[in-house]
Amino acid sequence: MAVKNKKRLLAAAVAAALLAQAGQASAIGLVQAYEAALQNDPTYRSAVHENEAGQQNRILGRSNLLPNVAANYSTFKNKGELTEPGRLGQTTSDLDYRSNSSGVSVRQPLFNLDGYARYRQGIAQTNYSDAIFSARGQDLVIRLVSAYAEAKYTEDQLALATIQRDTFAEQRKVNDRMFERGEGTRTDMLETQARYDLAEAQLIEARDNMTTARNNLAAIVGIDVTQLDPLGDDFRVKPMEPASFEEWKALALERNAEIGAQRYAVEIAEQEIRKARAGHAPRVDLIAQYNKSGSETVTSLGRESDVRALGVQVNIPIYSGGAVNASTTQAVANQQKARSDLDARTKQVLVELRKQFDLLLSGASRINALVKSVNSARLLVEATQQSVKGGVRINLDVLNAQQQLYTAQRDLAQARYSYLISYLRLRYAAGTLNADDLHTVASYFAPGGTSYAMPVGPGTADRLSKTSYDLVYPKATK
Repeated sequence: MAVKNKKRLLAAAVAAALLAQAGQASAIGLVQAYEAALQNDPTYRSAVHENEAGQQNRILGRSNLLPNVAANYSTFKNKGELTEPGRLGQTTSDLDYRSNSSGVSVRQPLFNLDGYARYRQGIAQTNYSDAIFSARGQDLVIRLVSAYAEAKYTEDQLALATIQRDTFAEQRKVNDRMFERGEGTRTDMLETQARYDLAEAQLIEARDNMTTARNNLAAIVGIDVTQLDPLGDDFRVKPMEPASFEEWKALALERNAEIGAQRYAVEIAEQEIRKARAGHAPRVDLIAQYNKSGSETVTSLGRESDVRALGVQVNIPIYSGGAVNASTTQAVANQQKARSDLDARTKQVLVELRKQFDLLLSGASRINALVKSVNSARLLVEATQQSVKGGVRINLDVLNAQQQLYTAQRDLAQARYSYLISYLRLRYAAGTLNADDLHTVASYFAPGGTSYAMPVGPGTADRLSKTSYDLVYPKATK
């Protein structure tokens, strides 16, 4: 009984371990990957802290218009000699006393062009930081989806390369059996062997590409990636909204984060000009002071004083060695540079917008064409295999048909991933990319979607001609 109980406990422990491993190996969805990236992507975390620092510019700028309050206190122990003239000549006495002084002063700017320019510049710098952070957040979505799609695409390539290799292996066995029965040729065997060796090399390359792509994705999400959600069986191209490029262009000019950031950079440069020109302007401050002192000097030994003062201080700059004119000229040049950078950024965004708009339109047509290509290539493989049996075609024709189908399936997978990325990039360029768009793309990936895995072993040669290529996509997508 004890032995049986131990066996049961061991079996339970093994089962629990297997369940734990299965839980750890569960596929990571796109939304889960995004949530992990928000916490772990170093580039995005850097942007978060950069924005936190940028928020302080508004406060720093405002401080130039608010009162400055300062307090001071000092105390000294004094020792010395005091020589004074007298009737009988000079007399000397020792001094040993303590002096102290304390005070509070308040300075409130009344007229300060430099301070007002710094205040406006601080607001612009904070807005610039917010715009840059918005762009970094949207860029995270683009980088994540691109890395996710690339990792999944390399998985698809590996699966298709494995199936292609195994198909050639089975074809090689068929050729061997046919040659043994005197129905095949050695040329057929060599052709299949050559294709098999090439497929083996492609399989190794695909495996390396998948490892690299998974590592790139893991660097963003901060966790090891073992499984990804595949594309769902029902891939539907969404209608373009808005439909015209001019509407997308208007959105980009109004809402694109990079263009907005560059506009704030121009404003920052304009305020820099005002700061430089303020070097010629007077400054007026309201000053309130309170000072209390005791035995402050030798002549006031044993005396205490309380002084309250309220007044206006005017500072008028006269000449600073040409620094004001030079800094103004420099600021004007930097402002013109910022305007040129704004024009350049706007043109770059519009070029990217047009590119993604066209890619999205052509991508839909390309996907439909490649779906037909996959279906046609599948039928071609079946027809060619039947023709070989009838003596019309040869083994090389079957291999070429299989290669054509593999290429069509690979291109269709790439076209679908490229379509999803263009969908996001278009919205990024237009400045409308948000979490809803991420969820839209995530809906194309579904746990338990179309699987590429297919066991191939002895006795499957007859089944390969019919089922080995029903792998990734439905037979018709309308």
